[in-house]
Amino acid sequence: QVHLVESGGGLVQAGGSLRLSCAASGRTFSTYTMGWFRQAPGKEREFVAGISDSGSRTWYADSVKGRFTGFRDNGKNTVDLQMNSLKPEDTGIYYCAATTFNEVSARSLYPYWGQGTQVTVSS
Repeated sequence: QVHLVESGGGLVQAGGSLRLSCAASGRTFSTYTMGWFRQAPGKEREFVAGISDSGSRTWYADSVKGRFTGFRDNGKNTVDLQMNSLKPEDTGIYYCAATTFNEVSARSLYPYWGQGTQVTVSS
C-alpha cells in the first residue's frame, strides 16, 4: 500500500503558475505509476497527467499538454505537477494517485488516492 498527501494548491490569476507536490509513504514508491487527476465542481474527476515508475515517461490530457509537466523523485518519494499558463477552467481539486499498472489514464485503475488540494484560477 501507499499513502499519498498533496500540497501546493492555492489561488492564482489566469496566466500564472503553481507547482503541486505529492508525498508518498512506503519503501516501494518507485514501483508505482503515478497520476494526477482533477475534479471541478459538478464534474467528474478527470485524468490530467501520468508519470511512469522511473519518471522517464509522462503522458497528459490534451487540455493540459504543453502547459503542465509531471516530475518524480524516487529518492524523496515525491511526485510534482508544474502547472504553467493556468486558465480558469483548470480550477478544481487536484489529486495524486498511484497504481501498479503501466501508463494508464483510467481513474478506475488507480486504487490509491490522496485527499486532494484545491487549485483556483481567477480570470
